[in-house]
Amino acid sequence: MTTIEATTTQTSDPTRMVPTRRISFDTTLTDMPQHFAANGDLIRSHLIASLSAMFPDGEDFFVRSVRHYRSQITDPALKQQVSGFIGQEATHGREHRDLNDRLAHLGYPTKRIEKLVRVSLGLRSKYVPAVANLALTAALEHFTATLAESLLSTPDLGEEMAHEGVRNLFLWHALEESEHKAVAFDVYRAVGGSERIRVITMKMLRPGFVVFTAVHVALSLLGDPAARKRGALRRSWKSFKGSPLLSKDLWAQLKAYDRPDFHPDDRNTRALEEQWRIRLFGDEGALNELLVAKSAA
Repeated sequence: MTTIEATTTQTSDPTRMVPTRRISFDTTLTDMPQHFAANGDLIRSHLIASLSAMFPDGEDFFVRSVRHYRSQITDPALKQQVSGFIGQEATHGREHRDLNDRLAHLGYPTKRIEKLVRVSLGLRSKYVPAVANLALTAALEHFTATLAESLLSTPDLGEEMAHEGVRNLFLWHALEESEHKAVAFDVYRAVGGSERIRVITMKMLRPGFVVFTAVHVALSLLGDPAARKRGALRRSWKSFKGSPLLSKDLWAQLKAYDRPDFHPDDRNTRALEEQWRIRLFGDEGALNELLVAKSAA
C-alpha cells in the first residue's frame, strides 16, 4: 500500500493541474461477463454496478453546482482548475453512462438508479439554494476522492475488479478525482460558503450515502438469479468483509471532513497521482491507445 503524507495545507495549490483527457473505454467493455468482479463475486459486481449507475447524473449535478459560481471566481489558478474540473466530470459522466448501458444489457438495474439520481438531484438543483448544492458537491467530492485514494494506493482493491476494461475505467476515474479533489471545496470557500453548512452537509451525507448504496445493491442482488443459489451470497459476504472499502481507516478519513481546519489537500496525494499519470498516460501509458483527442489542460 502506498503511504500518503499528511499535511496541514490550508489553501489550494496553485500549481495543481486538472487536465481534461478525451478518452473512450467503449471498445474495452464489449466482452464483459455478467459477474465481472474477481472470481465472479456477486456483491462486488453489484456494488461496482450500483456505484457506476450513480455517477453520470451525479457528475452532471457537480458540474451545475460549480459552474453556477464560475463567474465569481477571480483567482486565475482556481478559474483554470474549474475549467478542468468541468471537463473531467463531463467525461466521467459520459464514460460511466456507456458502462451503465452495458451493465443494463447484462441485467443490472443501472437505468433505474440513473433515473432516480437524475430526478432527485434535478429537483434539488431547482429548489435548493445554490450554495447548499455546492456544499453537497464539495462533500461528495471528498467521498469520491477518499475512495479514489483507496483504489490507487491499495492494489488488492483494484484487483477486485477482475475485468480489465472496468478496472481501467475506474483507475482513470480515480486519478482524475484525485487531481481535482479540492476544486469544489475551494470554490465553496471562495464564494463565502459557511463552515456550519459544510460540516452539517457531510454529517448527513455519510450515513445517507451508505444506506442509499446498500439498499440499491440489495435490490440489484434480489433481481439476480445467481444470488438465489444456495450459499452464494454467504460466500460472497464472507469474502467482501475483508475489503478495504469496509476499513475503519477509510471511515476515519471521511470523518476528517468535519474538522474546522479541514482542506482536501491536507492529505498530500501528489506523488500518488504522478505515479498513476505515468502508469496510465506516460510515454508507455497503459491507456494511451484509448485517448481520442489531444488532452487539454
